[in-house]
Amino acid sequence: MTSKGGNGSREEALDITEGKSGLWGALAGLIVAALIAVPLSAAFAFATHPATQQLFGARLQEASPGGYQAFWWIVTIFLLALPFLVGFGVAKLSTKALLVIGAIVALFVILVLVLGQMFVF
Repeated sequence: MTSKGGNGSREEALDITEGKSGLWGALAGLIVAALIAVPLSAAFAFATHPATQQLFGARLQEASPGGYQAFWWIVTIFLLALPFLVGFGVAKLSTKALLVIGAIVALFVILVLVLGQMFVF
C-alpha cells in the first residue's frame, strides 16, 4: 500500500511481538517454576534434613553427611535459579540460539537417562 502523500513508501506490518520479549521470558520462567516445584521442594527437604541420607540405602553409606548436604544444596540452588535463567534466555536470545540450546539440553537429558538406566539401576 502506498501512503496518501504519494511518495511510494510501503507501510510496515504490525508486529504484535515487538517489545514483548520480557513478557515471554516471564511466562517461560513461570512455566518452568511450576514444572520444578516438586523437585525443588524435595531437594530442599534432602538438604535440610540429614536423616534423609538413609532413604537412599546402601548406595550412599560411604558418603559423608556434609558432602550429602552440600550436594543437595547445590541442586536446590540450581533449581531455584533455573526459572530465572530460562526467562532471561527467552527474553534475550535469538530463536536460533534457543533451538540450539534446547537441542543440547534435550540430548544431555537423554544421555543422563540412558546412563542412569545402564549403571545405576
